[in-house]
Amino acid sequence: MDSRGKLRVYLGAAPGVGKTYAMLDEAQRRVARGTDVVVGVVETHGRENTAKALAGLEVVPRRSMDYRGTTYLEMDLDGILARRPEVVLVDELAHTNIGGSLHEKRWQDVEAILAAGIHVITTVNIQHLESLNDVVEAITGQRQRETVPDRVVRQADAIELVDMSPQALRRRMAHGNIYSHDKVDAALGQYFREGNLAALRELALLWLADRVDEGLDQYREKHEIDSTWATRERIVVALTGGPESAALLRRAARIASRGSGGEWMALYVARRDGLSGVTPDQLLKLRRTTEDLGGTLHTVVGDDTATAILDFARAENASQVIIGASRRGRLSTLLRPGVGELVIAASGDIDAHVVTHDYARRKNTTVRASSNLSRGRLYLGYAFGILAPLVASELLVLTDSLHGLPTEAMVLMAVVVGTALVGGIVPAIIAAVVSSLALNLVFTPPLWSLTIADPENAFAIGLFLVVGIAVASVVDRAARNTVLARKARAESDALTVLAHSLLHAGDDVETLLASACELFGARGAAVFGAVDGRQEVMAASGAPPASLDSADVTVSIDESTTLALCGRRLDASDRRLLKAYAAHAAVLAERTRAHQAETERAQLAVGNKTRTALLAAVSHDLRSPLAAVKAAAGSLRNTDIRWSPDDEAQLLETIEDSADRLNALVVNLLDMSRIQTGAVRPTLTEVDLDDTVHQAIGTVAEGSRIAVRLDESLVALADPGLLERVVANICENAIKYSPPPAPITVDGSRTSRGVVIRIADSGPGIAEENHERLFAPFQRLGDVPAGDGVGLGLAVAQGLTEAMGGTLTAEDTPGGGLTFVLELTTPQEQS
Repeated sequence: MDSRGKLRVYLGAAPGVGKTYAMLDEAQRRVARGTDVVVGVVETHGRENTAKALAGLEVVPRRSMDYRGTTYLEMDLDGILARRPEVVLVDELAHTNIGGSLHEKRWQDVEAILAAGIHVITTVNIQHLESLNDVVEAITGQRQRETVPDRVVRQADAIELVDMSPQALRRRMAHGNIYSHDKVDAALGQYFREGNLAALRELALLWLADRVDEGLDQYREKHEIDSTWATRERIVVALTGGPESAALLRRAARIASRGSGGEWMALYVARRDGLSGVTPDQLLKLRRTTEDLGGTLHTVVGDDTATAILDFARAENASQVIIGASRRGRLSTLLRPGVGELVIAASGDIDAHVVTHDYARRKNTTVRASSNLSRGRLYLGYAFGILAPLVASELLVLTDSLHGLPTEAMVLMAVVVGTALVGGIVPAIIAAVVSSLALNLVFTPPLWSLTIADPENAFAIGLFLVVGIAVASVVDRAARNTVLARKARAESDALTVLAHSLLHAGDDVETLLASACELFGARGAAVFGAVDGRQEVMAASGAPPASLDSADVTVSIDESTTLALCGRRLDASDRRLLKAYAAHAAVLAERTRAHQAETERAQLAVGNKTRTALLAAVSHDLRSPLAAVKAAAGSLRNTDIRWSPDDEAQLLETIEDSADRLNALVVNLLDMSRIQTGAVRPTLTEVDLDDTVHQAIGTVAEGSRIAVRLDESLVALADPGLLERVVANICENAIKYSPPPAPITVDGSRTSRGVVIRIADSGPGIAEENHERLFAPFQRLGDVPAGDGVGLGLAVAQGLTEAMGGTLTAEDTPGGGLTFVLELTTPQEQS
């Protein structure tokens, strides 16, 4: 037996197609051949034929499990592993095991059985595959809770589709062969509708066909088979990125739609040197068009376009290749075969279709590399191409005794090459013609006559003209490619800088605009955004354009923003690079929006956390005083009991104390809410600290325990009402945590930064690492009676202090206890 068992899967499109019956039939055949087969788990669902097929097979008893007061029967994995048969039957691969089982899913049990070297035969429906769960839900309206990872089924050694037409399956359902009669009508009207079954059947067939394709590809690769096996129509349409591409894509989609199961792919071949080709925007447009028509776009790199197309088609086992008719002229095609002719010649067993289109053989649509020379450079080239051969001929005539015809021809050839470098191909051709005429008239006997006496000289002059034109063409092309390579290098460097800044820089749009100005030599750049229907500058660098109309070049960033440059107009290649800057600006804007969204999310999270803590904290602290008020008031209103004056006074005091607690709680909650929403707006004035502190202490219970040692001349810049609240909250906290008769002291002093008020208690204190937590909302550190406040007093005190421009911190009191340090600014400091 192999180290790992083999898996055989019976796949069905829907329940009732006969998967379990087919599995049992296979088991009976193997038993008849002498194979040791046992049943791990088989669900008959009360179907008579399935139960009959199970007869005679050894069944491993299921394991009884209790879960939430109910007894369930699950497959006994340990029993199967102990029995160690050759083959085990496991029905319903997607089943979820009862809680407490060794594995959560039955497919995990199957993997354990396979790992033990035991073969497994199992069943599964197409709707239970994880990757198809959403598709099945869209078809049937029901989401499957039990799923199997695709890899489990894909790795099966054999997958057999158990198929049945939707009509036959519905007849089985109507006859009660799938579900009980009381469920038939509901099933036929819902899940088992004919359209649902047809869609599920197609889904199963296509999924299995893809697995067959994978196996076929592996076989072809293993046996190094390069020829096309047309098992399914696959069409490759070759694109140049030109205006005819959309027509070719539509033609490929129509051809693929003529047969069921056909698929098509669009292919764009990019040159390896990267000196020409479509822009990223054009490629994105092609991709969208291809996907809208139902195909996929692929890009490969190659110097020989025809070879690249055929290599891709053979790798994809394509049966047809579609190529657009050439846009070149007949003479050009005759001299140099185009891609279509080369593909047809080398296509072999692949059908090649040349599709005509509106742009075929139109000279005005022929794609040529545009000249990068200025108009002045072209004029100079024309002048040089005409005058330079004449001047060179005159010099050669003056020195005719020093050289012969070969030297004269080489000098004029050098003139042709120089003309190509100066003015390009057209002036160079003119120079070649003028040079050949000069060579004939001036240096070839008979002189000053177009007649050539020696046939060899005639051949030499003709060859000179052809070679001169050819050399001029090569030099011009090399010069163009040099310029293109230089531009490509500049674009690559700029894009590298952009990518680096995107990864490592912040959200500085001005720096990006400055970089664009430097790269393109522009005076200024700006980002314009739509605000209330008007275009306003959002960010700028240098001397930006005053408006979009005054800009020399504009590129859209998104629907509402535009990048504009002034000071230089850009050609097509530079505009392509500028679009990269615009895309970078869009990323920066998106990053800013994401940061803002994250900040808002964090604020909402804090708010939610605060509300949750508030509800948890006030649930008891609100009920306690309310219950005390209600109990005391109810007692006083009870006419059956005669209360003594002392009892009535005590009950009234309870009502008053509880009302005070409720009032303090509500005030703190409102203040905390105002602080967190930024609604606190203090009115800062000069405040006498001694008077303010005494007024605050007057509102605190047991204020007599507080000793005030403030200089009457201390003045701070604060809001009097808010400062009273801060001092009162701190003092209440100090009294709460300091057992009587421990004193609380309040003193103050001037510092270089303003004034400091210290409120010190001699209570138990807290650990230093908890000093920051002390001011968080709903914190009650230390020994405080349950329900005595919700932990908002110090949080409110700190929030109000910071709103007044001060700080509130805590430090340990020498000898034990806690000291609150309140720092405020002074009028002199503020001014």
